[in-house]
Amino acid sequence: MSANRVIFFIFDHVHLLDLAGAVTVFYESGCCGNNYEIRYVSPYHKPVTSSGLGFSNIEPLKSVTVNKNDMVIVAGMEIKKWDRADDHLWIPWLQDAAATGATISSICTAAFALAAAGLLNGHTCTTHWAWTAALQREYPLLKVIENKLFVQSGRIFTSAGISTGIDLALYFIEEQHGAAFACVVAKDMVVYIRRDGMEAQNSIYLQNRQHINHSIHMVQDYITRHLHEKLIIDELAQLVFISPRNLTRLFKSVTGITIGKYIQSLRQEKAKQLLKTNHKLAWVAKECGFSNPAQLRKIIKEAQH
Repeated sequence: MSANRVIFFIFDHVHLLDLAGAVTVFYESGCCGNNYEIRYVSPYHKPVTSSGLGFSNIEPLKSVTVNKNDMVIVAGMEIKKWDRADDHLWIPWLQDAAATGATISSICTAAFALAAAGLLNGHTCTTHWAWTAALQREYPLLKVIENKLFVQSGRIFTSAGISTGIDLALYFIEEQHGAAFACVVAKDMVVYIRRDGMEAQNSIYLQNRQHINHSIHMVQDYITRHLHEKLIIDELAQLVFISPRNLTRLFKSVTGITIGKYIQSLRQEKAKQLLKTNHKLAWVAKECGFSNPAQLRKIIKEAQH
C-alpha cells in the first residue's frame, strides 16, 4: 500500500466521530512528518451529521476521479435516515473506485453501503456490534465477523465503527510508514494502538489485541505492567468483576490464546529484549516474572525450536 491521497466519502446524516476520528489520524500524520492529501466527497451538496452539524466545501463525486493508489474511506451514517432512493447517485462511483484497485474502507454502518454496492459479496467483513446481525441477514453473500476492530479482505476493509475508525486509520499509517511512526501518531492523539500485529516487525505487546472487549483490554494492560509479579487468574478476574472461569473463557474467545500463553509470550519477549542489554540472567528472570534462571533458559530454548 503506497497511497498519499485519502478520499472521505460522506453520506447525509454521517456520524461525526466515524468521520473525524479517521480524518484526524491522517491529519496528525502530516503534523508528524508524513503528509496526506485529504479530500471530502459526497453525493449531496451540503450533507449534515447525525447530530445536526452541517458541512460546506464538499466536492461532488463526479469531480474526483479515483486511482489505484488512493484510499477511499466511507464514514458511517444513521441507517434509519439513509435514503436508498439515492443509490444511483453514488453506487456507480463507488464501484468504479473499487474497479481501479483503490483501497476501499468502511467505518461503522458504512459497511451497509459497501454491501449495497456489491463490494462485499464473498468477503469477510464487520460493522458496529449492534448492526452485525442485520448486515448478515440483509446481505447473505457476506461473512460478517463480530468482535473485531476491523477486517481486511483483499483491498476492502471494514471497521466496527465509532473509535475503531481510528484503529483502522492507524493500521494504514503503520503499513505505509512503519510501527514506530504509527506509535508517534497515536501518542500525538493520546490514544493507544489496539490492533493485532501478525508481521514479525510488530511488537508482541500489540498482538492479540484486535478485539473490542474493554474488560480484556484492561486485563492485558495490567499483565503488561506487572510481568515481574506473580499473576494469578483469580486476581485478574477481580480487576474486571467477573469470575475466573468466565475470564478464562472470555480471554480465549476474544484473543485466540489462553491467558497463560499470553503471559508467557510477553515474558519471553521482555526477556529477549533485556538479554540484549547484557543484564545477568538471574536479574532478567526476576524482572520478567520467571521463578528462576533455569525456567527462563528452558522457555528461550523452546522458543528457538
